Amino acid sequence: MTNTSTNSWNHYYTPKTVTEAVELLRRYDGRARVIGGGTDLAVEIRRGLHRPVEAMVDATRIAGLDKISRETDYIVIGCGVTHSQIVRSELIIRYGTCLSESCSVIGGPQVRNVGTLAGNVAHALPAGDGTIGLLALGGEIEVAGTDGTRWLPVENSFRGPGKSFIDRNREVLTRLRFRPTAEREGSAHHRVMRPQGLCLPIISLAVRLRLGDDNTISHARISMGPVGPVPYLVEAAMDALLGKPASEDAFVNAAEIALQSVSLRASKYRASHEYREEMLRTYLPRTLQRAAQRATAAGGHDS
Repeated sequence: MTNTSTNSWNHYYTPKTVTEAVELLRRYDGRARVIGGGTDLAVEIRRGLHRPVEAMVDATRIAGLDKISRETDYIVIGCGVTHSQIVRSELIIRYGTCLSESCSVIGGPQVRNVGTLAGNVAHALPAGDGTIGLLALGGEIEVAGTDGTRWLPVENSFRGPGKSFIDRNREVLTRLRFRPTAEREGSAHHRVMRPQGLCLPIISLAVRLRLGDDNTISHARISMGPVGPVPYLVEAAMDALLGKPASEDAFVNAAEIALQSVSLRASKYRASHEYREEMLRTYLPRTLQRAAQRATAAGGHDS
């Protein structure tokens, strides 16, 4: 397809296979750009925040990558899967609740119906809600290029605000996956936002907990943003929870430790440093408590 309404690109392709998409990128040799739902990228291009490219390669039409499935030990999400699909997916609601919750607060219905989790991750914003949810679940991403495909932990794909280690001019993020929550595991997400709710979050945080039979915490992951240049795993707080009872005291202490290890922003348009600090102090313990309650629910699965 040739573009006639803008000078930002000249050709728009909808490949049906990963091989075709990679070949298009190889042919354009850095002059093409992968696009998903375009809810971030298209806006930024119009604002002049990206240099023009010769072609766009739309990854959302690749056959088989518009589905959510359970494959052996993982829940697998294709790059064409929208936020709305994730929010409605029984697999993700049950086995990755924090991801369903995080995708449910992205934009409005129109954005969720078009935007994709793959695009959210590849765009690498420090507070991408879907990215925060996947990060807490220990998610991985599959990247395809001329040298083949590889899986890597999602946290290894970020190199700065809006900057990814994925070469979006030469590689395609094809699939995402995470291990489903199992017996005695639960997850939860919380977003603090302005009243209109359509802009980026003031604080977005997600957690995953595993409890032992004695109700002590045997595994914890806490992700949040924007608290630095990339979506952030709060390892100090995660370590502090291990071996502790799933109690209010442990969760409050984890929040205090998190505050010592993150860098909170201050913005006259969105929120002061002090306000973000108070929100983290208030909502991280509550989110941990929700995850713990889900871990102890009947069957041990998220509910």
